[in-house]
Amino acid sequence: MSTGPELDPAEAYALAKKVVYDRLAERQRSRADLAQALAKKRVPAEIADAVLDRCEAAGLIDDAAFAREWVRARHGAKGLAPRALAQELRRHGVDDELAAEALSQVDGDSQRAAAVALVERKLRSMGGLDDTTRIRRLTAMLGRKGYAPQLAFDVVREALDAEPPAIESA
Repeated sequence: MSTGPELDPAEAYALAKKVVYDRLAERQRSRADLAQALAKKRVPAEIADAVLDRCEAAGLIDDAAFAREWVRARHGAKGLAPRALAQELRRHGVDDELAAEALSQVDGDSQRAAAVALVERKLRSMGGLDDTTRIRRLTAMLGRKGYAPQLAFDVVREALDAEPPAIESA
């Protein structure tokens, strides 16, 4: 299987800049994400590093800012807990120290509020199910989003206790 013709250094450098600028025009990216994109385009590692270093020096690539924005957006829109967010940041190649700093924005109150909102939204579609099934499904959903089991059970139990009692027909 052919890997294609080798690019001369000037072509490789131009391709690397184009790939990086195009990706950054879409949204903020981590350095590791951009390095992976360059590797897929078969840009030589030394050229990729040079382009990424220049972009980092110019402030176009900032893993700390990327991590903060990722945490803010994913916690706000998807209701993800810090554990799930940390895994996502790791997949994007963000250093653990930078990830921990970004995750510090998510305090216990906002975590609980997000879990409550997720449960309330999901509970609306579970009217015909028994409590055991609802508890299992709701806690599993929170678990997949990275919430600790105790918090998940507490939030689900509080939501179910707050529901008005079912009206029985005579």
